[in-house]
Amino acid sequence: MVILHEFALSSASFRVRIALNLKGVEYKTKSYSLREGEQRSSVFLELNPAGLVPCLEIDGLKLSQSIAIIEYIDGRYPGPQLIPSDPAERAAVQAMALAIACDIHPLNNLRVLEYLEDEMGQSEQVRNRWYEHWVHAGFSALETIFQSQPERQFAAGDNISLADICLVPQFFNARRYNIDMAAYPRLLEISARASALPAFVRAAPVQPNS
Repeated sequence: MVILHEFALSSASFRVRIALNLKGVEYKTKSYSLREGEQRSSVFLELNPAGLVPCLEIDGLKLSQSIAIIEYIDGRYPGPQLIPSDPAERAAVQAMALAIACDIHPLNNLRVLEYLEDEMGQSEQVRNRWYEHWVHAGFSALETIFQSQPERQFAAGDNISLADICLVPQFFNARRYNIDMAAYPRLLEISARASALPAFVRAAPVQPNS
């Protein structure tokens, strides 16, 4: 049995659900309330000492970090290839994905926002400005890259890839924070097209702003 330890609104967990769905892997989920600190319980820390979701139990392994998990899934199961084998194409896809997973998401992670609130005493208005700043910084760079490339169905071409798997959850979160994304038409188009695919629909936690 494949078990995904997660939090529904976690964009990293969202990524893994998408990948599992794309590969047709059957799995069960176990949810943890991040706001209540359940990911820091002794039970969860036995799964992942970092105290972060997601964690995937699979093939007798306990895997953490969404990008590493997706790479394992991609190599382990048949189906659409999510990370290209060609070195140049692989580097391009990983660069797009990591621009989100490393440059945007960590700065806007819940534990960072809670630290700004609890330890730094920052107001909700300031925290929202922080969140919006890093979203725009990351997406502005990606939009520039996408505008310089030929039009394509998805982030890296005509097939879904790891880049789309990272893009869609980050757009989802931006909408939850009511961030205006009109400045990123190419990213919006690609995200909307990917979001409509069944694997993405099934992975989505809730509709933004619902």
